[in-house]
Amino acid sequence: MDEILAEAAARGITYLRERGDSPVFPSNAAIEQLSGFVEPLPRGATEPTQVLAMLDEVGSPGTVASSGGRYFGFVTGAAYPVAVGASWLSATWDQNAAIGVMSPVAGVLDTVVGGWLTALLGLPAGSQHQFVSGTSAANAACLAVARDALLAEAGWDSVERGLFGAPEIRVVVSAAAHSSVTKALGYVGLGRDRVITVPADSEGRLIASELPEPGEPTLVVLQAGNVNSGAMDPFAAVADHFADSPHWIHVDGAFGLWASSSPSQAPLMNGVDRAHSWATDMHKWLNTTYDSAIAVVRDRGDMARTFHVGAEYIPESARIEPVSRGIDMSQRARSIEAWAVIKSLGADGVAAHTDRLCALASGLAEVLSDGGLDVVNDVVLNQVLVRAATDEATDELLIAIQQSDVLWCSGSVWEGRPIIRISVCSWATSTEDIAIAASTILGLAT
Repeated sequence: MDEILAEAAARGITYLRERGDSPVFPSNAAIEQLSGFVEPLPRGATEPTQVLAMLDEVGSPGTVASSGGRYFGFVTGAAYPVAVGASWLSATWDQNAAIGVMSPVAGVLDTVVGGWLTALLGLPAGSQHQFVSGTSAANAACLAVARDALLAEAGWDSVERGLFGAPEIRVVVSAAAHSSVTKALGYVGLGRDRVITVPADSEGRLIASELPEPGEPTLVVLQAGNVNSGAMDPFAAVADHFADSPHWIHVDGAFGLWASSSPSQAPLMNGVDRAHSWATDMHKWLNTTYDSAIAVVRDRGDMARTFHVGAEYIPESARIEPVSRGIDMSQRARSIEAWAVIKSLGADGVAAHTDRLCALASGLAEVLSDGGLDVVNDVVLNQVLVRAATDEATDELLIAIQQSDVLWCSGSVWEGRPIIRISVCSWATSTEDIAIAASTILGLAT
């Protein structure tokens, strides 16, 4: 056992140490080498250290260096070393976090980190949380809770009676809503197309003056951090609009909700605490490893209504156990890595991390703009949208960037035209990385 784990640790440390010297995106040869994994189901055993050696030697060259400082694609964070270390220890513990009696340490950290996160994110004290795999799952969980709460307010028990014959719920989304919201609405039975779509402005913010009139039960989905521009929807204005009628406001805040963690960025989030539920990733802005997010609901009873499970073998508990807060019966102890990062940084360190990412993005945008490229969004957070003189030139520049080995970022479409989307989301990104990225992009644009 010792030899196997020591081998894995040594190879992991070497990988992380050498990431800065590797191409940001794997070469064609490295991708072709992955065919070494393609084989018939082996009938016999392979010595474990040989298995690890193959995984490293064949697999590592085929990875994307998202743990480095010049990966700017898909709002992907790089895990802090303390998160990686906590992940290793957590995997060693192999705890099921579904019920406190199954893992006392997971139960305590779940409660502690839930409180820490609601405080960091400026959410109401006493809100109920649930750790999940990502914001897509968090959105789905919160929308299911919203569905059942609104129907209960209308006198219909959807948990027991289902949706057949239930009163209708009006669903309102922004024209700039993330695709995971549409996916979640279909998943929870509210329909992908059966929604009212409200126009968004040039920065991707929902236009509050275009909201439907209040009066009937309404589920409104807002966005903290537009997936392209980083802009925030007008939380306070929407809350005011529906204040005197039955409604539920859910905030999809995959990365943008973390603006609340910094006093200097928090004004962007005015009114976000007036929502009823929120979803955000930890593997993006907080820089834990992947498969780590949180769903938060203001009223503890609302989450339990939707997800409570009872069985003879599940003991009673004074708290609402994780098994009764989400869909999973068995759950990885996702609170462990979040605890490690927050404990390591402290609230002031998390705020400094937030401010640094925003400052790096703003600095990069300024250099690219001065160099002749068109920065098409207001850089209010960590997202920089760049366009060349023509659509064709933009497409060509994106391909050149992605083939450069120096940095990698993704493309998108903004107001019907292609753009280059640069997401600054990693603790590992330095001012030097930003300078190298800027000079590379401008050099390729000439």
